[in-house]
Amino acid sequence: MAGIHRNGDSRVCGATTVVAGNSTVFANGNLISVNGDPNTHGGGGLINSITDVFVEGILVIINGDSAAADALCDPIGPPHCNPYATSASPDVFTS
Repeated sequence: MAGIHRNGDSRVCGATTVVAGNSTVFANGNLISVNGDPNTHGGGGLINSITDVFVEGILVIINGDSAAADALCDPIGPPHCNPYATSASPDVFTS
């Protein structure tokens, strides 16, 4: 089981997630993150690892899910080239 990633949860690069694909479903008072949500560094769309839990018709993100490169991948490089999710809800889970 893994925690549901949410708006404002951390990324490995120091950024936080900005939920853009969900406007109605919350966990612990924060919007639940879905596939494609960017981070505060620009870009870095999250990539879902589970294939059967949806919010507003879009697959949800869990702690540890990977991401596309964000705006700082070039010129800084890692960890901005895969700014994956590093935190999540402490009590809302999926598997």
